[in-house]
Amino acid sequence: MNTQTRNILAVTAAAAGIAATTLAHSANRIPDTQPIRNVVLVHGAFADGSGWRGVYDQLTARGYRVTIAQNPLTTLADDAAATRRALDRQDGPSILVGHSWGGTVITEAGVHPKVAGLVYVSALSPDAGETTAQQYDGFTTPPEFVIDTQEDGFGFLNHEKFKAGFAADASDADAAFLRDSQVPINMSVFATKLSHAAWRTRPSWAVIATKDKAFDQKMLFSMAERIGATITEVEASHAVFMTQPKVVADVIDQAAQGAAAAAR
Repeated sequence: MNTQTRNILAVTAAAAGIAATTLAHSANRIPDTQPIRNVVLVHGAFADGSGWRGVYDQLTARGYRVTIAQNPLTTLADDAAATRRALDRQDGPSILVGHSWGGTVITEAGVHPKVAGLVYVSALSPDAGETTAQQYDGFTTPPEFVIDTQEDGFGFLNHEKFKAGFAADASDADAAFLRDSQVPINMSVFATKLSHAAWRTRPSWAVIATKDKAFDQKMLFSMAERIGATITEVEASHAVFMTQPKVVADVIDQAAQGAAAAAR
């Protein structure tokens, strides 16, 4: 085989590989006729929106328009307002997704008229008139999850136990970045009563991380079952939104299709 022939074969093989990759991506893209194409992602306590990058990449590759809310974690009213501002900018029906404390936020803000469905990612889901703190009654938080509350009332996750409690399945480098970029939360938010419970009027889905150390596993299932969520289990830490982006994106995709079917 001469050099020219080898080069032609190499180019042909590369082109075939590109075509196969393109076909695989196009096969995952949502159809042009799908009515729900918008997704709003809401982070939880001790984090910001950057942890959603993997989910964002998964969803945008499938054709979704994705917006990431940046909550100040100062009060429930502030976080709900930030989420509503993100929802206001959507051009049609949307799936609203919350991780951890973000579940409380989407429960409060999810009555927005553009919300077609809710996805709870290892997340809290109080009822109207309840506080977030009440969700913990009768359950035991694993010892790995330790919050250090400062004199001003804001809490950080303990530096030494951060990886074990929040991101045990992340690499050491990724866990360290999450730890060192964490956003403190005003601990008083957990005592705030909700005015709305969006899950009472919107279909819900739940991703439960089976290695989550932020919550008692029984608590996660109890909350998801109470709201009638379609449950997906995945072996992951509390940082499931970052460490298992495809699983989370798949559930969001299912929610977009399921909420559209429910609305017909």
